Amino acid sequence: MDKKMNDLLEDFPILKEMINDEKLVYLDNAATTQKPKQVLDTIRYYYEHDNANVHRGVHTLAERATKQYEQVREKVVNFIGGSDPHEVVYTKGTTEALNWVAAGYGATHVHAGDEIVVSYMEHHSNIVPWQQLAAKVGAKLKYITLTADGQLDLESAKHVITDKTVLVSLCHASNVLGVVNPIKEVAQLAHQHGAIMVVDGAQAVPHMRVNVQELGADFYAFSGHKMLGPTGIGVLWGKKELLAGMRPLEFGGEMIANVGLYHTDFKEPPYKFEGGTQNIAGVVGLGAAIDYLTEVGLDNVTAHEKSLIKYVLPKLQKIPGIEIYGPSDPDIRTGVLSFNLTGIHPHDLASALDMDGVAVRAGHHCAQPLMKYLGVSATARASFYLYNTKADADLFINAILEAKEFFSNGSF
Repeated sequence: MDKKMNDLLEDFPILKEMINDEKLVYLDNAATTQKPKQVLDTIRYYYEHDNANVHRGVHTLAERATKQYEQVREKVVNFIGGSDPHEVVYTKGTTEALNWVAAGYGATHVHAGDEIVVSYMEHHSNIVPWQQLAAKVGAKLKYITLTADGQLDLESAKHVITDKTVLVSLCHASNVLGVVNPIKEVAQLAHQHGAIMVVDGAQAVPHMRVNVQELGADFYAFSGHKMLGPTGIGVLWGKKELLAGMRPLEFGGEMIANVGLYHTDFKEPPYKFEGGTQNIAGVVGLGAAIDYLTEVGLDNVTAHEKSLIKYVLPKLQKIPGIEIYGPSDPDIRTGVLSFNLTGIHPHDLASALDMDGVAVRAGHHCAQPLMKYLGVSATARASFYLYNTKADADLFINAILEAKEFFSNGSF
């Protein structure tokens, strides 16, 4: 397994970068992933050979561009276990997708006195849109609590989700705690109360097999740049009947069926949501990323990440003064590890690690309610992906030990 996955390193040119004269150890994959040559080459080829606007021309380039654009929709629906390409809407990313659900669906289906349910582990993108919607219509926002080790508390969910709940929105996997949420069980609970299930899949789709139908999701959102694709492209998958009842938020060319002087008829989903010139090259790049992950195999990606976490987590746990957030059992974690070292601010630690070429994230990770829930202002976070190795893990641990010694000696 390791040798097979290590062979992929040659596909990622940026991993040859030297940072402060040290080998780059890129462990900020939860924020964005690096791009393989296959994705970069596909985007470049599109611009050099097929560049044209989609759906609007009968000339050869337009037809080639349109064909690629629509073929990616088919790749997406197969990749996430959907059944109809017309249930795939292109967005800028997870954030825009969740905002569209809140403003396009929620604004007409959530009313005063209704309840919206999220959890304490959500990214701001899965909190703020619901806050805005609740404030606008007079609904109530409620939170599912977490267990002592940071997992979603299903008992809490059973109490928080009631007959007043019209919408439940949860992350499939946490960008801080490294936990995978029991979406299927929560979706069943939501549906029993007549609510719909919205899922933030940004931290799940790149790392594990996802089947939106088996999960019972009604809407599912994710981003291309977290799964080896380019920035500025993402997906909102939604059940056809829900997309049909959702109003578009942007108006202009291509999303219309007919425009009169005082009235406009919109196209059917997904096209009524894709007004104007879309990020066509981004879509093409997303398709190449899906091809790459499909060839590697999501089961292999999951197994590789788990092997790295099983390798690095015990070493991390042995460092005096460290506090790790989320489950201590590596079998129930993703490749995300958030932690703090006593007496060292996460930003100082991240800066020290960068001097050794190790790139980690430090801050609140766009999860301030979770930080408050944990009783901290920020954490450091290392997040592993398919191109990381045990050698990367060793360099990461060594860099932490060096930083700890540096700060404990007062060298700063």
